[in-house]
Amino acid sequence: MRRGRPGAPALTSVGACGTTGEDAGAEGTDSRLWHITLSVSGAAAPLGEVRRALEQLAHDHPFLLTSRYAEDHAEIRYWEEARDLHDAAAVALRLWGEHRSTARLPPWEIVGLEVIDRETYHHRVAEGHGPLPATPVGVHPF
Repeated sequence: MRRGRPGAPALTSVGACGTTGEDAGAEGTDSRLWHITLSVSGAAAPLGEVRRALEQLAHDHPFLLTSRYAEDHAEIRYWEEARDLHDAAAVALRLWGEHRSTARLPPWEIVGLEVIDRETYHHRVAEGHGPLPATPVGVHPF
């Protein structure tokens, strides 16, 4: 499946055996929604630069729900459409690196990744356990 806004480079999900999401759909495999929480950290960077970079990432990746940040770490949450957990995780693990130069993201490393299906996400919220719904949407300090 192709992601992104018109004119922007698109991320393509890669399924089993190297097929793209479009090919997988042709085989009859349905996509599902996955809630992604990506945590990154590294050397301290000026807060203004971190915020600007995350705002650019949100512009480049329009499916971004919310980002929280500090001078040495950030958490990015969004929904990804993918065939299975492996596909969703692969796309999520590429997100930071693929946008590092275009969004001028800090040279931080990915230190955490949570991928849960939509049903699990809603079950956790209903039970009062995280991750809480992403409100307000946008880029915010911790």
